[in-house]
Amino acid sequence: MNGPGAANQVLDWTAGSEFFDSFGNAEVLCAALRVHAEVSRAGNFIGVTCTVEGSVTVPCDRCLDPLPLNVETEFALSVKFGPHEERTEADDREIVMLPYGEAELDLAQFVYDYVWTSLPMQRVHPDGECNEEAIKYLCK
Repeated sequence: MNGPGAANQVLDWTAGSEFFDSFGNAEVLCAALRVHAEVSRAGNFIGVTCTVEGSVTVPCDRCLDPLPLNVETEFALSVKFGPHEERTEADDREIVMLPYGEAELDLAQFVYDYVWTSLPMQRVHPDGECNEEAIKYLCK
């Protein structure tokens, strides 16, 4: 998101496996995500509403075979300018402080965090769909 000249913008991009690799996350085997961000500016207020949809593939916690998971998450940010960067939460928006003079807000960390936390804690295939060969060794 670019700074002072930005009024209302819609930004769309895709995030794949290389996106997760850039965060050092080797657990995501494959990813195909669509990111849609709406940026609005009124005076000193900048609001960002972002939705992320698609899928990621991770290893199954039980058999280690690839497990595709659907992703559907969203977040809202209020961007304010201040002396240092600070992240707090108020109401349903996360408040992000950008240092004075900063002209860009990188949404990558927010997208990564919200996608990763939207995934289930336990990632396993439905009953009967795990790799039977691997399950044989678990049930000895």
